[in-house]
Amino acid sequence: MTELRKAYHHDLEQARSELARLAALVVELLPRATAVLLDGDLEGAEYIIRGDAAIDQRCVDLEEQCIRILALQAPVATELRQVVALMKMIAEVERSADLICNICKAARRIYGHELDPKLRGIVNRMSEQAQHLYSATIAAFVEQDDAMAAALDDMDAYLDALQKQFVQAIFESHAAGRIDLQVAVQLAVVARFYERIGDHAVNIAERVRFVITGWVPDHKKPARSPVVIDLAAESSGES
Repeated sequence: MTELRKAYHHDLEQARSELARLAALVVELLPRATAVLLDGDLEGAEYIIRGDAAIDQRCVDLEEQCIRILALQAPVATELRQVVALMKMIAEVERSADLICNICKAARRIYGHELDPKLRGIVNRMSEQAQHLYSATIAAFVEQDDAMAAALDDMDAYLDALQKQFVQAIFESHAAGRIDLQVAVQLAVVARFYERIGDHAVNIAERVRFVITGWVPDHKKPARSPVVIDLAAESSGES
């Protein structure tokens, strides 16, 4: 193997390792953000929100590293797929970290409002399933496991179902007078944040499959949740 090829493989492995570390950080932060939401932990919310800038910078640095690999090593075929997919995965991880920050910001907006046990239970299950999805997509990425990556889409269906269940529980809690409209709106948006984190995990898994097999998914624009839209519209009518 030439020195140029050795340098390429070394640089690519470094980039892959950094992406795995960033994705693992998302898994670590998810339960923290959920605890912030359920416990009304303002200090914890501030810590996570402030830390997002460092994650953003690491993502920028990693993207620049990938660009240098493209410019200096001029990879082709499978090697090119690896670098291009890696750059797209970076964006998925960065957006996931942003969504975790958004959960903390929502926690600050509903600070002081108690959630009933049913809502708290579903939030915990959404958080756990989002963590499960991200852990699985990291494993598929590190191990280059096509079968595991292909399973992510079906695993995400459970998180989607939990989101719908949570929104229904929000309506029930609001109708019973346990939470006001503004809190209901914030919680509906939080449900969307967890669901989107799961979607980003699925997108990473699809990139893993692209690298391994060259498979390209047939993406269709997802429909917006009408429940969330109605709540948002109702909220704007109150303002």
